[in-house]
Amino acid sequence: MTSLRITSLVWLAAFTAFGQPAFEVASVKPSTEQDHIIGLFTYPGGWIVATQFTLKMLIHDAYNLESYRILGGPHWADEDRYNIEAKPPKSSEASHWVPESFKTPPNPEMRQMLQTLLADRFQLKVHTETKKESVYALVVAKGGAKLKPPDTAKQPFVHFSRTGSVYQEAVSQLLIGQNATMAMLAARLVDLVGHSVLDRTGIAGGYDFQVEYAQSETQSEAAAPLLQALQDQLGLKLETQPGSVEVLVIDRAGKPSAN
Repeated sequence: MTSLRITSLVWLAAFTAFGQPAFEVASVKPSTEQDHIIGLFTYPGGWIVATQFTLKMLIHDAYNLESYRILGGPHWADEDRYNIEAKPPKSSEASHWVPESFKTPPNPEMRQMLQTLLADRFQLKVHTETKKESVYALVVAKGGAKLKPPDTAKQPFVHFSRTGSVYQEAVSQLLIGQNATMAMLAARLVDLVGHSVLDRTGIAGGYDFQVEYAQSETQSEAAAPLLQALQDQLGLKLETQPGSVEVLVIDRAGKPSAN
């Protein structure tokens, strides 16, 4: 396991006055130029380490919401970056938790602890609203799906990649699935289309797939070629449907005080 160091510790009560779980120890520091890795990582014992994370990125993980569903907030919530290290109390279930890998998302109790940390250190106050807006449904295109069963029972995932060397301009982009369900694919497409994507394929089980599509200058421009490639190569497509989505509105946030 990676060695973790906590400096300038801030000690928190195991629970808030309202019974919300809290980390026992947490450090919040501005990121520096030497911090090259961007990510939130989990370790045995419920440790959480985030590097180069903005407030909105932290909210994304704390509330398990897609970025487009987080509204409002000061401009620095998308700009200023922080390093977080936090440890749950030994009395918590999270202290006995062992993630499958350091990329495993926080469990529900740890997300609640992150919410407490954001309220305590960033003075974060939020509320939820329901907005009417179009959603996408992932459905099987005419001609049927073109999916193949997984070769092995490896850890399921869906991620974006690219062709060619990382030191050269990409020739094309890739969407890769390993033992992935259609629900996982729908969830991954949300980041690209900026709307809720519902799995309406009726296809159960996990599948391996690789979709190659044209390189684009921006992420938003990548949506059209990917969706066309999705239909051509996997026999799946997105259809627009009326719907509603719950969003989280930032009422108040403040820059964290020094540890």
